[in-house]
Amino acid sequence: MPKTKYELIYRDLKEKIEADEFPYQELLPPENTLIQIYDCSRNTVRRAIGKLVTDGYVQTMQGKGVRNIYRPVEQTAFTIGEIETFRESALRNGQTPRTKVLLFTEITADASLSKHTGFPAGSELYYLQRLHYLDGKPLILNHNYFLKSAAHGLTPEIATNSIYDYLENTLHMTIVNSKRTMTVEKITEIDEKYMDLNVDDYNCVAVVTSSTYNSDGIMFEYTQSRHRPDYFHFQDNAIRRPAT
Repeated sequence: MPKTKYELIYRDLKEKIEADEFPYQELLPPENTLIQIYDCSRNTVRRAIGKLVTDGYVQTMQGKGVRNIYRPVEQTAFTIGEIETFRESALRNGQTPRTKVLLFTEITADASLSKHTGFPAGSELYYLQRLHYLDGKPLILNHNYFLKSAAHGLTPEIATNSIYDYLENTLHMTIVNSKRTMTVEKITEIDEKYMDLNVDDYNCVAVVTSSTYNSDGIMFEYTQSRHRPDYFHFQDNAIRRPAT
């Protein structure tokens, strides 16, 4: 799906903030200047700025403008409140990504798997195990389940690159939201094997479980991402809402 105007402005401003083109604590160009730069309406600029506020990049100050409050982090940071692919996260953090497909198969959800993932029993699924590397280090082990009817034509080759790129730009799927939980779990044999973890040093991994939906309201993906704990942290921007 083509990106909307405000999303393009948001991404451009975000990249410039991350590249330090707008110094920390300094003001972004005035609203009228941004309207001229991007040749768009005032509402479009405000939507882009609003998304930057939500993501913790800027702060709006009444009568003064929009201030950059973004601070880079030393470890690889994965965002909680945004649907971002592994490759997008890696590039944002200035790292080189690589994905290795360990297992690619087709399965039918039985009652047990249905209870575990939320897919109806009898659903035809792609099941993948993928190992994600950053700068040559194996750091994330993904267990992916994709609804075959929604992700038809998926192949190991596609899974080695970007599944979301295939879904969005080849199948023209609109990915809308993802429900996530974060837990800390005991290390498993497969974690230890593929992520070079020594149980004497690490007896747990950070686990992010996601159920992701498209614009038709269909859950097309259930994923459990198991993260090596010494290389990652997760970040979000919490907003205080007035009490009702």
